[in-house]
Amino acid sequence: MATQAKIDHVAELVEKIKKAQSVVLVDYQGISVNDETALRRKMREAGAEYLVTKNRLFKIALKEAGVEDSFEDILEGTTAFAFGYNDPVAPAKIVFDLAKDKAKAKQNIFKIKGGVLTGKRVEAEGVEALAKLPSRDQLLSMLLNSMLGPIRKLAYATVAIADKKEAAAE
Repeated sequence: MATQAKIDHVAELVEKIKKAQSVVLVDYQGISVNDETALRRKMREAGAEYLVTKNRLFKIALKEAGVEDSFEDILEGTTAFAFGYNDPVAPAKIVFDLAKDKAKAKQNIFKIKGGVLTGKRVEAEGVEALAKLPSRDQLLSMLLNSMLGPIRKLAYATVAIADKKEAAAE
């Protein structure tokens, strides 16, 4: 890459890092083209983005974006980046599911290296824990269900009392 192109690319990465709620770093070595295409499609559908770029440029972008933690040990070898813009959990879930599928198939490829969450470094275990959380929609559904539970019970009790009085009147 020419120098100006690198500067522009770093500026673009800085913008993506600042805009993203989470960034998941993965070792993509050995992944097939079909798997990567499916991964990119799932990311787009979830409002996330998956890209591969040079580790050195990403290190510079992290520093310029204000991420203080060191990523020297993670940013070695083949690294891809999944940016979560709308939902911080979505890229972690998608990447975790693919890594789990590859592990089940006894293919020791596509491993989570770590990530960035709200400007702080997260280890691979933290990204996996994030991936195991229920989605935002599931959490909202659980909250709504717990709020409607007492109202539903009151409605059932009211109907039961009305039925009892109606049966006694007959």
